[in-house]
Amino acid sequence: QVQLVESGGKLVQAGDSLTISCAVSGHSFPSHTVAWFRQVQGKEREFVANIVWRSGSTYYADSVRDRFTISRDTTLNTVTLHMSSLTVEDTAVYSCAARQGSLQTSTKYYRYWGPGTQVTVSS
Repeated sequence: QVQLVESGGKLVQAGDSLTISCAVSGHSFPSHTVAWFRQVQGKEREFVANIVWRSGSTYYADSVRDRFTISRDTTLNTVTLHMSSLTVEDTAVYSCAARQGSLQTSTKYYRYWGPGTQVTVSS
């Protein structure tokens, strides 16, 4: 069983940077991939980025590739998403999710989910 809890979401201005975190707990999660997804009300959940816990390999959605950075801290058991040059289009509830296995971008492959944290970017 893996538990995930996000934190750090808040209201920021367009152009600002923000880092959100996902606290990961539960046995065997070193064999997992942890991902960030985001969802705007009324729309489908969208893949943002993911990272393989053991190797640190990462993958990004094209829309954030040059602006967001995902990383993990194996001592603190956290996965962070550093977001820069934020735009109003980045406004969403950001959720972290975990799966046992390699990088996947579809929600259907992720078994464990956190409750999410709201990021709002104002113009």
